[in-house]
Amino acid sequence: MVTGGSSVRVAVVLPCYNEEAAIAETIAGFRAALPDAMIYVFDNNSRDKTVEIARAAGALVSTERQQGKGHVVRRMFADVDADVYIMADGDLTYDPTAAPGMVKLLLDEQLDMVVGTRQHQAVEAYRGGHVLGNRLFTGLLSGLFGRSFTDIFSGYRVFSRRFVKSFPVLSAGFEIETEISVHALELRMPVGEVATAYGARPEGSASKLSTYRDGWRILKTIGTLYRVERPVLFYGAIGALFILAAVLLALPLVMTYLDTGLVPRLPTAILVTGMVIVAVLCFFAGLILDTVTRGRREVRRLAYLSHRAPGA
Repeated sequence: MVTGGSSVRVAVVLPCYNEEAAIAETIAGFRAALPDAMIYVFDNNSRDKTVEIARAAGALVSTERQQGKGHVVRRMFADVDADVYIMADGDLTYDPTAAPGMVKLLLDEQLDMVVGTRQHQAVEAYRGGHVLGNRLFTGLLSGLFGRSFTDIFSGYRVFSRRFVKSFPVLSAGFEIETEISVHALELRMPVGEVATAYGARPEGSASKLSTYRDGWRILKTIGTLYRVERPVLFYGAIGALFILAAVLLALPLVMTYLDTGLVPRLPTAILVTGMVIVAVLCFFAGLILDTVTRGRREVRRLAYLSHRAPGA
């Protein structure tokens, strides 16, 4: 792909698991949309013919033995060398024809990530429970981190090189999209969104997402990321709860002391004192960990700045 007189290396990376019904057509769709792009398939222990079909379709195939999409994304970002990365599932649910426009937006506006927000027509493409869960988690992320995306769980994304090479993937499963979103928000990267069609899976392809198990893992990931990235607010909130409880317990003791000059409920007084001490420790823990978080963020920012802007 050529832009501004220079060649831009574009890589399409497709995480796959048992997608023999869709992988060939997915590869063909991206090859037609982006003829100059390299297409990589990262297989995650498929038990069907996904690998053979992908190789026959001309894709470069690698295998990630650790099960889980997060492990696959970590391997993809480590092994593939490109200027622009397009990540999409290999199940034919995402529209390959949207990719050139997403790449153009990333390059023209020098963005670091463009998210393909899913627009679906068929009910079977995007179940109602998943739509509701997406809205709830998107709202939660916005409330905790101040900003969010329209569709934080979209698997269709275009990345700059500096995003990919500054992103320390820690997630193991489907919570990877949440971690990607928080990485962009915390480093205040320029990002964009493009509405893209989201279709039903072809016959023979099944969703690997478990609504309740993966929903719980995503919720835990959001909580963990908030604790790590916002330690002052996280531990400060815990400390504030201890202080509030201590005040409520102490009020009757204070009133009794003012009336009689005595403290008849000594165990309660000791409990209140302990709760205040724990609250103070929480506040100081948050302050100390905030310094650590700031250092980690600076390291990620320096890794981010070590690569040129897309299209530059």
